[in-house]
Amino acid sequence: MNFKEIFEKILPQKSEETEFFELEEKPEEKQISVRIENLNSFADSEKIQQFLREGNVIFLRIKDLRERDISELQKAVNRLKKTCAAMDGDIVGISEDYLIITPNFARVYRGK
Repeated sequence: MNFKEIFEKILPQKSEETEFFELEEKPEEKQISVRIENLNSFADSEKIQQFLREGNVIFLRIKDLRERDISELQKAVNRLKKTCAAMDGDIVGISEDYLIITPNFARVYRGK
């Protein structure tokens, strides 16, 4: 037995065939932000719209504006409704004091 035969037995053989492994791609996980905001004036509706466009779910407290100026509240809510409709979002009142506004990937369950 010569050295070449000994080393061939000890060292692993190189094969001509290359093995490939297929790796599964993990889908990128997106975090959903939930914001709790106050609607104190019509001007705040622009800020709320921006949060909605960024993909945030918004719990909006409307009590202060409702008690102070109902017509200004109606204008602000109508503006937010139009934004929701344009981006296929959802808006729902959960009490006299709060609205929930969601972007297009989320819906508010309303029962049967």
